[in-house]
Amino acid sequence: MGSSQGRRDVNSASGYNGVMTIFFHCLTAILLFPATLAAGQKQEAVWSEQEKPIVERMKGLRQMPEMLRADTTRQLAFKIRLLPKSPNKLRLADHLANRATEGDLGHDTLQEVSTTLAAALRDDPPAEEKDGPAEPYVELATLIRYERVVVHLEAPALQAAMAKLEADDKARREANFTLSDLEGKKWTLKELQGKIVVVNFWATWCPPCRSEIPDLQGLYGEFKDKGVVILGISDEEADKVKPFIAEQNVTYPILLDPGRKVNDAFRVQGIPRTFVYNREGKLATQAIDMRTRRQFLTLLRMAGLQ
Repeated sequence: MGSSQGRRDVNSASGYNGVMTIFFHCLTAILLFPATLAAGQKQEAVWSEQEKPIVERMKGLRQMPEMLRADTTRQLAFKIRLLPKSPNKLRLADHLANRATEGDLGHDTLQEVSTTLAAALRDDPPAEEKDGPAEPYVELATLIRYERVVVHLEAPALQAAMAKLEADDKARREANFTLSDLEGKKWTLKELQGKIVVVNFWATWCPPCRSEIPDLQGLYGEFKDKGVVILGISDEEADKVKPFIAEQNVTYPILLDPGRKVNDAFRVQGIPRTFVYNREGKLATQAIDMRTRRQFLTLLRMAGLQ
């Protein structure tokens, strides 16, 4: 997440890692096209005639108005669920689940894509990866934990993924940072008690990140005098971030984390990712993907904004 993928990225978009991130996670690549071979090469997935219309429809999801995107996402979830068992079915279900958390498509939509992903995992459970449960299990666990969906899947790998998320959240509750903004001012998270603090991890190359910036800027202008602090954290270099921020007329502080130490401390494995702290300095809530103004307002209220 962009590259155009949004929250499933794990590297900055600079250097070799960034280039590979953009290649593997671009709009139609994250799960729709690459298939890893034993030799480490990549090949395009071969789609059946039943799968091709689903693939084409999924490519255009981000260009749709929100309500149409929600309806289309639910329709795609049903269509994927009806596909015969195959690795492609799991690829499509996982990709759709990843896309469905961008913005406000509604809980019903998230439930449908989660049900479809659980069914695909039940039909074709992937092997454990070297660093833990296969990614589709982590995706499903993320939806269960943070989006409150309900699925019926008894799988040790899913339980392992849930345990990993619990450990990640424990680390986030204890995390702190001191970073400098673009003007050189230092910001320390735990010194901001008394304020509601929004920590937003983002990057200039990430479309979902760019989409939520105007809403963050609007909320900052509206609530900064009520003790709301918004801190945007990018792992990119200043010479890339500064012109982008100027062009977007962003006035909330943008902090730089080029070594990714803070990203790692918060276990950020995809962007955009947002953490909201209450006035007591406690992590009140978080968002796993792009959020709309309405959704950000809900997060702020959960952190105590009146």
